[in-house]
Amino acid sequence: QVQLVESGGGLVQAGGSLRLSCAASDRTFSRYAMGWFRQAPGKEREFVAAISWNGGITYYADSVKGRFTISRDNVKNTVYLQMNSLKPEDTAAYYCAADRNQLVGVRTATHDYDYWGQGTQVTVSS
Repeated sequence: QVQLVESGGGLVQAGGSLRLSCAASDRTFSRYAMGWFRQAPGKEREFVAAISWNGGITYYADSVKGRFTISRDNVKNTVYLQMNSLKPEDTAAYYCAADRNQLVGVRTATHDYDYWGQGTQVTVSS
């Protein structure tokens, strides 16, 4: 079972940027589609972005399209989320997740993802 560890969260002013990283424990990472999700207090966990196993396909929630970029480095077993033009409504705990069953394309439902990290907090002040 692959283990995922997120990092890079923090406090930033509106309009600022952060880059989140998610490091996987082993090379099976390179076979999996990966996703980023977020959960604000009192709200359900929601999809943010996903990337296919080889990085050829990416998909974003409408709320972050044009501001966030997902990428991956299969040599470093790491997936990234570059977040620009941050807004207070982006404040949430951010989680990376691995989808071991999606061989082509990406999926957006939380129940499709098999492995989850512990999360990293992102707080955007106005």
